[in-house]
Amino acid sequence: MMIHEITSKVGRYKGRKRIGRGPGSGHGKTSGRGHKGAGSRSGHKRRAYFEGGQMTWARRMPKRGFTNAIFRTEYHVVNLKTLEQRCEDGATVNLETLSKVGIIRDTKKPLKILGEGELTKRLDVTAAKLSKSAMAKITAAGGNVTEVPLKKWTRPAKTVKKAAAAATPEPAVETPASEETAQD
Repeated sequence: MMIHEITSKVGRYKGRKRIGRGPGSGHGKTSGRGHKGAGSRSGHKRRAYFEGGQMTWARRMPKRGFTNAIFRTEYHVVNLKTLEQRCEDGATVNLETLSKVGIIRDTKKPLKILGEGELTKRLDVTAAKLSKSAMAKITAAGGNVTEVPLKKWTRPAKTVKKAAAAATPEPAVETPASEETAQD
């Protein structure tokens, strides 16, 4: 049955396959699972990328090279033409104001301003990065530019496990013998 052959008489939904209901149904005896093996047993799930025991595709492919892609910084990129259209004269432009206006989605990534388009409005721009042309156009229009440096990624310091720190007993304070006899 094809999609163009469906009529209101046939109905919208296809009936479920009733397996294990005798040889006349066409799905009796082994219920479409074949003979023996893990696939015929209940609870069997083939794990992803399993190829029947042969060397998997991921292991057959050669692994060469190195990439720094995981260390790359992704920015919210905004052009001056967008700021010209959506911002008022004398406005402050930063992550918070752009997310409120709806130019960027959120404030999780740093902001980068590019110089595509013309700028006639005076804007106070605060961003992590600005292109040279964008900086020149903003200052030429009478605006201010503040570049906020990004934090460099550093490896987090190793922390001592709390359980191990709690297990170490504190040293007992000993009192001199002369104080004990004086108290008696």
